[in-house]
Amino acid sequence: MAPRVVTADQAAELVATGDTLLIGGSGAGHSVPDTLIAAIAKRFLAEGAPRNLTTVHPVGLGDRANRGIGHLAHPGLLKRVVCGTLVDSPPVERMAAANAIEAYTLPQGCLSQLTREMAAGRPGLTTHVGLHTFVDPRLGGGRQSEKATEDLVELTTVGGKEYLFFKSFHVDVALVRGTSADEDGNITMEHEAVFGEMISMAQAARRAGGIVIAQVKRMALRGTLPPKQVKIPGMLVDLIVVDPGQTQTFFTAHDPAYAGEIKVPLGNIAALPFSVRKVVARRAALELYSGAICNLGSGISTGIASLAAEENAIDDVVLTNEQGLIGGVPATGNEPGAGRNYQAMVDQPYQFDFYDGGGLDLAFLSFAEVDEACNVNVSRFGDKIVGPGGFINISQNAKTMIFSGTFTAGGLDITWTDGRTRIGREGAEKKFVGKVQQVTYSGALAAQNGQRAFYITERAVFRRNEAGRLELIEIAPGIDLERDIFAQMQFRPDVSPALKEMDSRIFRPEAMGLAAIIAAKERPIRSQRLNRFLTKAVS
Repeated sequence: MAPRVVTADQAAELVATGDTLLIGGSGAGHSVPDTLIAAIAKRFLAEGAPRNLTTVHPVGLGDRANRGIGHLAHPGLLKRVVCGTLVDSPPVERMAAANAIEAYTLPQGCLSQLTREMAAGRPGLTTHVGLHTFVDPRLGGGRQSEKATEDLVELTTVGGKEYLFFKSFHVDVALVRGTSADEDGNITMEHEAVFGEMISMAQAARRAGGIVIAQVKRMALRGTLPPKQVKIPGMLVDLIVVDPGQTQTFFTAHDPAYAGEIKVPLGNIAALPFSVRKVVARRAALELYSGAICNLGSGISTGIASLAAEENAIDDVVLTNEQGLIGGVPATGNEPGAGRNYQAMVDQPYQFDFYDGGGLDLAFLSFAEVDEACNVNVSRFGDKIVGPGGFINISQNAKTMIFSGTFTAGGLDITWTDGRTRIGREGAEKKFVGKVQQVTYSGALAAQNGQRAFYITERAVFRRNEAGRLELIEIAPGIDLERDIFAQMQFRPDVSPALKEMDSRIFRPEAMGLAAIIAAKERPIRSQRLNRFLTKAVS
């Protein structure tokens, strides 16, 4: 039977008190069924129902204001939120910080992959991801509020090795989104910036006897959608809500490059202005080498994409993001997760399969706190709840980790004249602390796994040394070691006997010649067997 086309208000009537909602989409409105979420909130404000909802969504959903999951931030409406991050939904984050709801933030990749386990009727996801972080039950189990008392993650042993077991959820309603639906309910996503895990969500709800509601922009005649473009088969869809005003993201009505319809000249991609963010991105980009497969996390690290485009180095490496984009230029600013000029887009769970399996050569992520044991915190600072997003999946499994951030925060005023650093005002908040508030990255586990790690700022570069301690290896021109480094840390790091100045090209406004720098580096050999074959074929 073909699914019914209904209004968003009619669809919201099917959501019952106590339901668990599985919601698709990513970040700043990428494939987010926002009209459906808003309709549920509208009904609650008018009728006082439904109440005590649980929402499960792998990625944060919101515009950093009131959209996305922010629509549901009303006392009595939301009981529990389980997600990768809350930073996109300040109203919900405030409820979690005030202990008004049960709040859990779990690794984005684990929640994404868990949707497939739920679709198959399996009890949960067993993975190494999250061990020795705040997601580990021994360190909190991903809880972000005192009301969150249920154990959603268990420690288990398989073959004598420790793993984490993320439990499956019963799904009552799945809210998914596409671009077009035909009269049989087949859903395509030709205008969407990301695919997410829409089919797995629909399958999980169907397996549990739940309801699948799809939000789309337009309807098509039966049999006219290209079958190979169908991302959610109509057999899985119960109701369709058409919103002709549906925008591609919360900030962009439609960008054909986000949709993969066109590739834009690199000159059309805005260059970063010369600033502290560009300086940090430049130093991080010096770790790139030809053919490296990389992830760019949100925050300051996304500047590497703009920098590579500006310096015509984008084709020398493969930049990816966890939402499933491969190649091209991942988006910066308020739309991380999207991208332009990409080579391919895969469903998010498959991207995390690749990440978890060690497929990344280099990963560039931000940091908020780093401690003496080389642990990193990005997930919580005081009452500010962020969550890990894809950080844990990425950081635990990349061959080399590059953490980037400013040396201090909260009012830092720093400039460069003739390549020399001038600190007008130091940041009020120290980011190199005695002990991080929450362990989002375990330095000890990384050392055990043989991973290389660097910590890059605008004035200093550190590495994790063989003793498992933070070691200073570079400082910026014009920096006073005692005043500008040691005095701004809550611990004294080791200092390399080969301490040197950072590359002077980083600190000047003109182009730094990144493409030539990358080309001059020797490319690591991935496979000795393949290398022998190729060498023989060339000769």
